[in-house]
Amino acid sequence: MAEILEQLATCIERGKVNKDSPYPPDMKGQDGADELCKKAIDDGVPATDVLEKGLIAGMNVVGTKFSKNEVFVPDVLMAAKAMTAAMAHLRPFFDSGEATYKGTIVIGTVQGDLHDIGKNLVAMVMEGGGYKVVDLGVDVSPEKFLGAVKENPGACVGLSALLTTTMVNMEKTVELVKSEVPGTIVLVGGAPLTQEFAEKIGADAYSPDPQGALDYLAGVAN
Repeated sequence: MAEILEQLATCIERGKVNKDSPYPPDMKGQDGADELCKKAIDDGVPATDVLEKGLIAGMNVVGTKFSKNEVFVPDVLMAAKAMTAAMAHLRPFFDSGEATYKGTIVIGTVQGDLHDIGKNLVAMVMEGGGYKVVDLGVDVSPEKFLGAVKENPGACVGLSALLTTTMVNMEKTVELVKSEVPGTIVLVGGAPLTQEFAEKIGADAYSPDPQGALDYLAGVAN
């Protein structure tokens, strides 16, 4: 069991989606995340173990390397693609309640901002880290964030912004969500943001990279 989960984690880390995928070149013709995840499930490995010891283990490596500039956006995107292929085999177990997510995060780019690459990276890493992701997309109003939080009790919120002109809407969203649903954890990120800004608007955490957000939530859970 341990061996197949290690192989799965490696496929996630390297971005090996399936056997037909030519990437990475040194793994050409080998089973990928798709085949290995299905095999693990067919062999009776619990879905939670597949998630934690396969997918999460692989994505953690990618996230850590990304935060250290040892890998780059294309590498994370390939890892996320491999993770998505594997998750297709696991979702039925989560839908049935046989396996459980670590939590739920409502994520989106704030109102007035249409940039989504950073937001998408965070969403992928969060899902790979065992969280149910409610992705609201871009140009999301404070009210829409609030509605999603109310529909997903206990969810935390991830706000993204790339334009300095939209940072004010990030502040409005934090204020509305925390006033209506006290105790909601709000994380913020984006190129123009700083720790000082996050503290000023009342956000719980700021991270310049996806892994930092995941690590923060892991710390809160513990």
